[in-house]
Amino acid sequence: MGGRVILAVETSCDDTCAAVVGLDGVIHANVISSQTVHDRFGGVVPEIASRQHLEQITPVIDAALTQAEVGLDKITRVAATRGPGLVAALLVGFSAAKGLAAGRELPFTGVDHLHGHLAASFLNGFDPPFLCLIASGGHTLLARVTRPEGPAEILGQTLDDAAGEAFDKGARLLGLGYPGGAALSRLAADGDPAAFRFPVGARMGGLDFSFAGLKTALLYKTRELGAEETARRRADLAAAYEAAIVEALMIRLRRAVQTTGATRIALGGGVAANGPLRAAVAALGLEHDVPVPALCTDNAAMIAAAALHLPAQPYPTYLGLDVYATGERPLAAPA
Repeated sequence: MGGRVILAVETSCDDTCAAVVGLDGVIHANVISSQTVHDRFGGVVPEIASRQHLEQITPVIDAALTQAEVGLDKITRVAATRGPGLVAALLVGFSAAKGLAAGRELPFTGVDHLHGHLAASFLNGFDPPFLCLIASGGHTLLARVTRPEGPAEILGQTLDDAAGEAFDKGARLLGLGYPGGAALSRLAADGDPAAFRFPVGARMGGLDFSFAGLKTALLYKTRELGAEETARRRADLAAAYEAAIVEALMIRLRRAVQTTGATRIALGGGVAANGPLRAAVAALGLEHDVPVPALCTDNAAMIAAAALHLPAQPYPTYLGLDVYATGERPLAAPA
């Protein structure tokens, strides 16, 4: 493979990621190193995550370059996630990427993590305009995407827990450990989603999401059933709980389609890998795109996809750029 490729880095939470993507959007490498050290704590510990990133960032970048069969001399531009995310984790990848770019005086682009999730569909050739539902462990929102360079218009977002967080907390309540979203879905496949009724917030109105009440409802139900009955009916509880999360997402998505008149839909974020959610979106009968699972979870290829449509800052103007923890900046705003 020749030159004209972008090297992208993503370390917003507990996955150390690097990718090499051509300026034509072709993925040449997409390496993801997931941390398992957080299992015992029931959630991501920021300080531990940042130390793991420090250990993994160089090997992961090297692995991406090796898989793509390119050297640093072939890199045209460098990009990295700037936020939102865990500051200590973000700093590792962002600083490493800036250092690589500065060392060769290459242009650099800081990318909003959420822009990356919606840009994952660009890699499938699914270009705006479309309505995008992003559902992950840290974020749940609906956005109207009119231009690949953004900014996207946020139509609704979570008021408390994110959908992926609700999956993980539900899994922990059912004794499935952390992270448990995928395990809960596997268990749910053997259960009856109609066995229990959990709240989906249908009466809230609007396009904002809330999952705190759902999580609490599962807690109360397990207490009501008791340990023995809960263990016996775990599959039914998982199936009903998963169905409630999916329906809560779909209620807002259907409302957004009606409100905006959208005819094209994209999914992004780790929860987009959920089978029942993918099936529910397909059942709408609208043109839609759902990235493959490796592009739904945190990854650097999606960061490269976003960067390809954003301006690149020349050396040395980006040296003073810093990361940000929360979404106080407009989604997809250029760095």
